[in-house]
Amino acid sequence: MKKFVLLALVAVVLYSCGKKGNDRGELVGVKGKKWHPEKPYGMTRVPGGAFIMGKSDDDRPALQDAPTKTVTVRSFYMDETEITNSEYRQFVFWVRDSIIRTRLAILADELGETDPTAEGTIAEFAFKDADTTEISVWDQYMYDNYYSLMDGYEGRKLNKDVDLVLDTNEFPDEYYAEVMDTMYLPIEESYNGQRTWDVSKFVFRYKWLDIEAAAYAKNKGKRRRDFIQTDTVAVYPDTTVWIRDFAYSYNEPMHNDYFWHEAYGPYPVVGVSWQQAKAFCEWRWLYKNGYQKSKKRQNVNRFRLPTEAEWEYAARGGLSSGAFPWGGPYAKNDRGCFMANFKPLRGDYAADQALYTVEADAFEPNDYNLYNMAGNVSEWTESSYDPGSYEYMSTMNPNVNDKTNKRRVTRGGSWKDVAYFLQVSTRDYEYADSARSYIGFRTVQDYLGTEVTKNQYGKR
Repeated sequence: MKKFVLLALVAVVLYSCGKKGNDRGELVGVKGKKWHPEKPYGMTRVPGGAFIMGKSDDDRPALQDAPTKTVTVRSFYMDETEITNSEYRQFVFWVRDSIIRTRLAILADELGETDPTAEGTIAEFAFKDADTTEISVWDQYMYDNYYSLMDGYEGRKLNKDVDLVLDTNEFPDEYYAEVMDTMYLPIEESYNGQRTWDVSKFVFRYKWLDIEAAAYAKNKGKRRRDFIQTDTVAVYPDTTVWIRDFAYSYNEPMHNDYFWHEAYGPYPVVGVSWQQAKAFCEWRWLYKNGYQKSKKRQNVNRFRLPTEAEWEYAARGGLSSGAFPWGGPYAKNDRGCFMANFKPLRGDYAADQALYTVEADAFEPNDYNLYNMAGNVSEWTESSYDPGSYEYMSTMNPNVNDKTNKRRVTRGGSWKDVAYFLQVSTRDYEYADSARSYIGFRTVQDYLGTEVTKNQYGKR
């Protein structure tokens, strides 16, 4: 018996001494995955700090909607340029391809064509869980207990290992052709022998948690599921804005070519509503975290639209009381060249070397390395527009987000605006469901940590 007790004690000692990360009975905390801060691609870090928000000059239009107010914002990353046509097309094509893959997988499921080895047939695009030998225990459990009980196909994984075939001459079988036919406009709506995509079917559906509503409804008997919202957004830009925004004006070439032609790839996307900009942010976050998961890395923070305060803070570039991102008060530099793309002089659009938009990285960036924070295209923000919001908004990370208010703040002015709208403090708005030929957007991402701050009242 003594020998047994001795062996047991030795085993306990060996286990405790050899246990990985032995805490020796001390309070050392729980260690998660190592976090390596990574600057998001195409973004720049804006150090948090305090600044005087509001009019830096006389309120000549007497709008009285931007009185000066000292506010503080936290650090965040911001896109160096407006989101370009090329970048937004990546979103549109991802949505299109996902819809095609879903329709292929559903038809394969209905036909019983689920053999992944059947090359050259629709079976290649069957749901991944159709072959139970290739899925994890967790996926099998979810399929047996949840997915198979649903009316639709929610949760089932698409097979993205096989490339889609978009060339009509190379479709693998008639079922594949049947699915692709549903993605094009009907023959009676086509002309010159061309079948074009039915872009109304490029719809992005996503869910999000309304944390603000959940916070105010705490202890009111509601559950988490009551605050999960579902949004469905048609993602293709409204190219007709180039015609509708300017009556009695010939802008058909911009309608026909601006979004899809590679000549305009590096130009800012327009014709995108506030809801579409929000959907893009959600997709970008999901897309990035899909990659993070594949590499067994921690998820990144959400991409989102900037608040009105964040936008103005970033546009100022660390300069206090400047009228424009480059300081001010003039729209020309010391060599007489215009500093941004807008409508100068008495309406001479081309005086700044641009008739419509310019490349998203044209002109000089401000001191935060942000391009075109004045001119080119106005930019959506997260904030609702209320002329009196500066009077009651918080001084810490201020943002007025009234879901009943359909007016959303736009900032920065555009290629068709006069210099007043280019000022960093000028407020404007558009309705959230509207799209314009002069409104685009850029995204931000919260910075994880607090060590990067800057006070714009003076250098530290």
